[in-house]
Amino acid sequence: MHKFVKMIAQFRGRHTEFVSVYIPAGYDMNKVINHLSQEQGTATNIKSASTRKNVIDALERMIQHLRLFKQTPPNGLAAFSGNVSEREGQFDFQVWSIEPPIPLNTRIYRCDKVFVTDILEGMMDVTDVYGLIVIDRREGDVALLKGKTIIPLTGAKSNVPGKTRAGGQSAARYMRLREDAAKDFLKKIAAMAKDSFLENQNLKGILVGGPGQTKYDFVEKGYLTGDIQKKVIAIKDLSYTGDFGLQELLEKCEDVLANEEVMKEKLVMQKFFKLLSTKERMVSYGQREVTLRLETGMVEMLLLSEDLDPKIIEEFEEKARLVGTDIFIVSTETREGVQLRDIGKVAAILRYEVAQ
Repeated sequence: MHKFVKMIAQFRGRHTEFVSVYIPAGYDMNKVINHLSQEQGTATNIKSASTRKNVIDALERMIQHLRLFKQTPPNGLAAFSGNVSEREGQFDFQVWSIEPPIPLNTRIYRCDKVFVTDILEGMMDVTDVYGLIVIDRREGDVALLKGKTIIPLTGAKSNVPGKTRAGGQSAARYMRLREDAAKDFLKKIAAMAKDSFLENQNLKGILVGGPGQTKYDFVEKGYLTGDIQKKVIAIKDLSYTGDFGLQELLEKCEDVLANEEVMKEKLVMQKFFKLLSTKERMVSYGQREVTLRLETGMVEMLLLSEDLDPKIIEEFEEKARLVGTDIFIVSTETREGVQLRDIGKVAAILRYEVAQ
């Protein structure tokens, strides 16, 4: 659906002549068709001859398309129709429809200069999120992992004294000061985690990491409230804190997040870059070179950046289907996805090494 929405969202009408129709789950399709027929009659009053023709013809294409459905699909239907020709005076009427992944509860009919996609875009928003906590005695950071994106929320530096101490203080007293400061700091980060996560109904789990023993003390010694502690699903040993630590935590938790899209994307791109550095003839990149490899059936997995023009993505997909090649659309929200974009937006892992 992401590709579909991106494709139709690129079109722009000259006037309010693009038709968008949203049909709720369980709604009578015949009622929608009758309504659109009435709108055709109303459209005859539009003053501009070209706009009038475009609206009436778009509605007719829409009606013909909806008649193909014996009933409304289980989750409802979103349909779009209009003259998408880039040249004024020429005609290229197209009609599309898609059943959304979750039931529609909104009925819409709208003529506009663009297709109405905000409802579908809202459905694509990732609802499940993970909490991230990276901590040691020096600093702590709290963040969310939503889809492929790490969203920093809050953090703090500690006031725990270093291991060196001023003269005149007993070792035991100095140790107590350090331990009290450490406890206060862990309580502070725990309070931040509670404020950030407790009311988040979409939180699937919390990942905790950091150098040394502190992360275990933080989780296991009662600093977190019961509801928050129950959400902890992984504790990982890290080399860093801060932003680097959050990235490292994400990478170290691939066993936990193996089924999440972010890890699938990172793993396939890491495989590509590893082959690029160790077995260069097992990969290909750049639109022209990959196309040649694809057309000869050499490509095992085709990697396409979501930044590509939708028409180019469709062309690659058609070629890939003919030769049984797997396709992976890569976002630009991960470092690996940005690297793919920067080397030409198209890459491939081959079935066998290319001869020199």
